[in-house]
Amino acid sequence: MSSRAAPSLPKSRLPPVTPARSLLLAGGFLTFAVVAAYHRVLPFPLYFDDVPAIVENETIRHLGRLDKVLSPPLNGSAVTGRPLINLSFALNHALGGTAPAGYHAVNLALHAASTLLLFGLVRRSLRLPALVARFGRDSTTLALATALLWAVHPLQTESVTCIAQRTELLVGLFYLLTLYALVRGVAGERPGPWPALGVAACFLGMASKEVMVSAPLLVLVYDRAFVAGSFRAAWLARRHFYLGLAASWLLLVALLVATGGARGAAAGFGLGVTGWSYLLKQCEAIVHYVRLAFWPSPLVVDYGADVVGGPAAVLPQALALLVIFGLTLVGLWKNARLAFVGLWFFAILAPSSSVVPLVAQTMAEHRMYLPLAALVTLAVLGCYAAAGKRGLLLPLGVAFAFGGLTLRRNDDYRSEISLWSVTATQRPFNPRAHANLGAALLKTGAVAEAVRHLAEAVRLKSDYADASQNLATGLLLLGRVDDAIAEFHRLLALTPSSGEAHSNLGLALLQAGRTAEALVHGRAAVRLLPDAANTRYNFAVTLAATGHPAEAVREFEAVLRLEPAHGMAHFGLGRALLTLSRQPEALTHLERAVRLLPGFAPAREALAAALPGPRT
Repeated sequence: MSSRAAPSLPKSRLPPVTPARSLLLAGGFLTFAVVAAYHRVLPFPLYFDDVPAIVENETIRHLGRLDKVLSPPLNGSAVTGRPLINLSFALNHALGGTAPAGYHAVNLALHAASTLLLFGLVRRSLRLPALVARFGRDSTTLALATALLWAVHPLQTESVTCIAQRTELLVGLFYLLTLYALVRGVAGERPGPWPALGVAACFLGMASKEVMVSAPLLVLVYDRAFVAGSFRAAWLARRHFYLGLAASWLLLVALLVATGGARGAAAGFGLGVTGWSYLLKQCEAIVHYVRLAFWPSPLVVDYGADVVGGPAAVLPQALALLVIFGLTLVGLWKNARLAFVGLWFFAILAPSSSVVPLVAQTMAEHRMYLPLAALVTLAVLGCYAAAGKRGLLLPLGVAFAFGGLTLRRNDDYRSEISLWSVTATQRPFNPRAHANLGAALLKTGAVAEAVRHLAEAVRLKSDYADASQNLATGLLLLGRVDDAIAEFHRLLALTPSSGEAHSNLGLALLQAGRTAEALVHGRAAVRLLPDAANTRYNFAVTLAATGHPAEAVREFEAVLRLEPAHGMAHFGLGRALLTLSRQPEALTHLERAVRLLPGFAPAREALAAALPGPRT
């Protein structure tokens, strides 16, 4: 595009005014489409990334403590360095605790709001002087087709259905709102409150996810391409607006400094993946994302943490991306209107898909939440340019089919077992898929199947400590005590300072009759985790079983200081006190055990045996 400002059209060539009723109907239809595609997810439980971000997140427990709410934990979870995400979870928690329906409902509402913003942004963009002659007459229909296809696209399921991916939903909402504010601000004779709203949205986006970093530049390019005609004209007309947008970078810098420049063990340099290796992996990832945009199958919730072997492995993808990126840069100079679509795609993907390693997942479909809008817009406008209004039958038909696929894909998220079963089938060489499936099966009592997947996870990743821990537990439940002991020893070789591993190994050794070793590991566990009630309880059980009742009493009492309502500790303490002939105290604790564990028969039997009186 030349540096001349976009021409104004005479009133006779302006598109017809769309009745407010038609716009309300379009908005209602889009909202209905989102609800129809995602309503089944409301009861789906919290798991995977939701656990550290919500279930284990102490900072969201008390909404009144905003100092804590706005200081999310530095554990590398979805909330680290993102105070607005943490605040949104705190609001959810205040209204419904950890009940999943409220969290899912908010995600659906955010996705619906972004869909409406995309509709408004596309519609108003096509009615600007730069595009109105070609697209203005059918701008509402084109915007409706674009927003609908984007809203129900199966590639969006991870972002909408996984509660922790609210990061994508919020940053997407504020990114779109920042652009929409620019369009509304230049639409009338006076900008009104829109520039201030755009700046506020940009700040809120920076507090939601680092992807927002590209927003000030992308808004400026949009202004140059569709409104002002040149960067100079855009700056002269709206420099205060752009200074406000640029100021939001200071907030992002402050948040990055607060996290030490990294997101725990999830992202950053020095975590085992170099920037070069990660960049090569992104060549494969981005081409894969584009394919999924047009053929969304198979969809995978966890691609793992692998990288490619070297440049030769991704040479075709790298060349294709270099050509497309090069054409985008040239287009910014010669025809910024078309190139803006390419810049939208690359600029929003860049923070997560360039050189800064996100080592927890080197590929992730949720990163395409907002970039997908660029590809969808290009596809819809391409169909329209090729066949006019009839060409929109194709994207509308695809949207209907994609809505059905989204419904089916969401069914995979109904439980941990269903999701990880699908993932382990799709990515059989992903150790985390097998480990998470094994852990989920272990919770349900399907121990033999759990052990099979956990063993596969350990085979694929020999230093996978969490999988090894669960594998050893599963082996113990199956009665394979010697195998469990061997696995616990292997785990301790990986994590020698793990108090939990020492504790569990102590119990396994006790079961094998190796009492001296059991006591050694029990003492090590208590030394490493002195304030862990379960660790001290396990050691107390070991002491009682190996003929050390006095020391067992001290450990059971320590457990009860930590957890006064620990029914099994009361039971164990009562029995140990009986061994020491301290019957009155023993009766007190056995009675407490019966109250706390009314269905636990051994407690009732021990109490009955300890009560004084005649025996029959």
